[in-house]
Amino acid sequence: MTTAAPGWKSNQHKMSVLGVVAVMFLTMVFDGYDIVIYGAVLPTLLAEPHHIGHLAPAVAGTLGSYTMIGILFGALGAGAIGDRIGRRKMMLAALAWFSVGMAMSAFSTSIAFFGATRFFTGLALGVITAGGGAVIAEFAPAHRKNMFNAIGYAGIPFGGVIASFSALWFEDAISWRGLFLIGASPILILLPLAWFLLPESPRWLTAMGRTDRAREICRKYDFPEEQFTRDEIVKLDHDGAVVKKQKIGLAAIFSRHFLLGTLMIGLMSFMAIMATYGLNTWLPQIMQINGMSSDGSLYSLVALNAGAALGALAAAKIADVIGPKPVIITTFLIASTCMFAMPYLTAAPLMYTAIALTGLGVTGTQILVYGMTSNYYPTRARQAGMSWAAGFGRLGGIAGPAMGGLIIALGLGASDAFLVFAVATVIGAVATAFVPPRDNK
Repeated sequence: MTTAAPGWKSNQHKMSVLGVVAVMFLTMVFDGYDIVIYGAVLPTLLAEPHHIGHLAPAVAGTLGSYTMIGILFGALGAGAIGDRIGRRKMMLAALAWFSVGMAMSAFSTSIAFFGATRFFTGLALGVITAGGGAVIAEFAPAHRKNMFNAIGYAGIPFGGVIASFSALWFEDAISWRGLFLIGASPILILLPLAWFLLPESPRWLTAMGRTDRAREICRKYDFPEEQFTRDEIVKLDHDGAVVKKQKIGLAAIFSRHFLLGTLMIGLMSFMAIMATYGLNTWLPQIMQINGMSSDGSLYSLVALNAGAALGALAAAKIADVIGPKPVIITTFLIASTCMFAMPYLTAAPLMYTAIALTGLGVTGTQILVYGMTSNYYPTRARQAGMSWAAGFGRLGGIAGPAMGGLIIALGLGASDAFLVFAVATVIGAVATAFVPPRDNK
């Protein structure tokens, strides 16, 4: 008989949870691929109108925002969808939906149809982004919550790195359409894997009154029943009598107890995602305006997303020790400092280092925000809290690409673009400082 690692009920329990985290990581890889691939092929679409039509910079920014609008609605709807059909079915359906949307984008021949497919794909991405964190939070043990959340969401910048290299190496051979078809592959690869490795949430089953099924899943995967099947919907007094039914979902996160934290988390997410999507959409174009070569500008996306992925994992390790709040404030301020300095850097090593640290401070920070959010609320409000952070944050994702397009259209320089996103991260740091301490009562 093998001995379980500390903090785990058994090795089977550990492997089951790691399987869930692996599925979420791979799902987020395709999320990140979608975020970056549009920005990576945007110079081609701007320069060659025969693909989908003549694309002005302002219109290109608007097209980038269509995905964000879809993500906004998908994320806000994820809570209701997950509560109605369960976390497992929600994630499987979103993977299939996303694949279809990416395939439709690949075959677009007009700006209008391309924009519609980006919105369609965004709906699935919103469900994936909001649902993924809630799934990880429900299965991860307490001593690994921030780290496992960071591993799952690190798939987003990792997918961005894959998208950047794919554009560098394969666009000439398979065209931008082939790059979008790569994004449609989850239906063939990831969906079957998720079908076998992703169980339904025992907590959701318990909340639905299906306690026997919840216990059956706990036995199958060797999950600790005391962690997964407690009924957290009602509150008991010391005699064991039901005192009152607690608020759940959106009613809970906007209750007096959580209101300030909810508003500040929304603002943090808005600012981080505004900078993330603005830079992922426009960084290659901004760097070309600043004198960088076409290939060099795509490597800037690699640096941005590699810094986010690696930096977020290191930051999450620290957050598990000292808590996420001081870490998030620090990473926000790292990003603002780098973006204020970037227009004045001329040496390539310094420039790419600053871009990588900016990736930590924007995309990496958003990963930490999701981790903080998923653990800030109790189970009865967790999915709603994640939907709020992902959904309201996507308003920033709408503003970021549109603002970048406006800056380019007005003929402003790289310093103006970086200044806008630097100010956003300063505001994010201030909002983080005002989040009240976590108290799951």
